[in-house]
Amino acid sequence: MSEHFDILVVGAGPAGIAAAVSAAAAGKRVGLADDNPAPGGQIWRSGTFQPAAARRWLARLNAAPLVRLQGWRIFDSPQRGTLRAERNSDCRDLCYEQLILATGARERFLPFPGWTLPNVMGAGGLDAMVRGGLPIAGKRVVVAGTGPLLLAVAAHLARRGAKVVAVCEQAPLRRIVPLTAALLGEPAKLLQGIAYGVAARGARFFTGCWPIAVNGREKLESVTLQRNRKHWDVGCDYLACGFHLVPNLELPALLGCRIENGFVVADDLQRTSVADVFCAGEPTGIGGVELALLEGQVAGLAAAGRTAEAEKLARRRKRQGFVHALRTASVLDPQLGKLASDTTIVCRCEDVPFAALREHANWRDAKLHTRCGMGPCQGRICGTAAEFLFGWSAASVQSSIRPPVFPALVSSLGASAKETCQSDGLPSAGASTGSQKEIL
Repeated sequence: MSEHFDILVVGAGPAGIAAAVSAAAAGKRVGLADDNPAPGGQIWRSGTFQPAAARRWLARLNAAPLVRLQGWRIFDSPQRGTLRAERNSDCRDLCYEQLILATGARERFLPFPGWTLPNVMGAGGLDAMVRGGLPIAGKRVVVAGTGPLLLAVAAHLARRGAKVVAVCEQAPLRRIVPLTAALLGEPAKLLQGIAYGVAARGARFFTGCWPIAVNGREKLESVTLQRNRKHWDVGCDYLACGFHLVPNLELPALLGCRIENGFVVADDLQRTSVADVFCAGEPTGIGGVELALLEGQVAGLAAAGRTAEAEKLARRRKRQGFVHALRTASVLDPQLGKLASDTTIVCRCEDVPFAALREHANWRDAKLHTRCGMGPCQGRICGTAAEFLFGWSAASVQSSIRPPVFPALVSSLGASAKETCQSDGLPSAGASTGSQKEIL
């Protein structure tokens, strides 16, 4: 079965929502596909404490005349102009004239002794579980890693009743100060940061500090922290740990988009090196929600042929100040690459330890000999860790991307593409449905 769209947007985070709403307002038949059951992405997950901007854009999305494909995961591109998606046991081809990739980002995890124990989670992962109902009131939490997500997570957990005992930022104070100064030019971010600080005011905040080991028999009992040459143990029930964000580049790489320095290359109108393919949000550079929304609107207007409006909006983009300071502050300390012991698991899917990877020269060699990166996560966790630990190039990891980019049923992999890109009785390209439709 297939669906045909003038413009297909992949990813329903801030950038994807802005792109879809903007393109639909231009009268195009728009599809918005996302593997989550509800829109918002990782940053605007449903629950309390959603920012006003999230509520406004979600309201605009609900009112927009477009087709929502929630819970559909893109895993292949069987031919030009077609993406293949799966949900449960259903498989569909999503055909497009123009494609906007807004695939967002995920957390970077770095291995250290004990990091696979229960209750050691990603910072965003623990935040998502709490939003989903995990009881956190009264629990002691250490939040560690790097990036502004740490303070946001600490604030949300504190609002839910957690006792955030420490927030550990691996960047030294000398790199945090310029980032704080850059916020003076971003009033919305500054106010948001102040609000996070107030919410998490009971926690101790350390710079130049990170976990070096997790202690416990069957689950986390305490974490050993390091700052300068000092080590100490902190008792806790949860460790929320993430070392900034890594863009989700699997689909752009599969489609052949040019990638440099770990990001998709896009011009001022968010056009990639592949004809009729646009990219917006974190895959083009980690810059926060406001930049993602702006890029999404630019991409949606440009894809819809509203070039003059897109160019006018693109001139409002401010890439250098906060974005540059954020990237500088989030550079990982080389000492983080020395935390893993020989027996520390790097690839959790295939139980591959650090020692088994150290003898290999590159990512491909490691995969062939150890199965690292060949489990369910397809290297999304261990791939970025290996880049940092062993100095393997990101290009070597991306070059190994091939369909399916996510696990899929054999029946979906074997589906024929001969009947693809036919409308199946739905409105043809260029026609507007006039109302929103959700593919169930």
